[in-house]
Amino acid sequence: MESSRKFKTVDEYIASFPDDVRAILEKIRGIVRGAAPEAEERISYGMPAYKLRHNLVYFAAHTSHIGLYPTPSATGAFAEELAPYESGKGSIKFPLNKPIPYDLIMRIVEFRVKEEVAS
Repeated sequence: MESSRKFKTVDEYIASFPDDVRAILEKIRGIVRGAAPEAEERISYGMPAYKLRHNLVYFAAHTSHIGLYPTPSATGAFAEELAPYESGKGSIKFPLNKPIPYDLIMRIVEFRVKEEVAS
């Protein structure tokens, strides 16, 4: 499912996926835009990225999961809630064969916005 294409916009990126994955990506995009309406939306490292003063969050669709890349501080702050998911330093994998935890994603993005505003 991953594409090696170079995308110019987030719309282009999202449109390149099947309907079911596209719906997930649009929902995550809406969460980020709702929590950070002033964030600059762009493509960085081939995926949707949002920046306030610094990089806020990235997300991407992969073959079997949605990757969310908020920063190590966010994965640390939500470590207990992220325990059921594969995660690393600043990255989280949400399997496509399980419900996507949109509420958790929203709280992670809100956490990152507060960090950026405070920096």
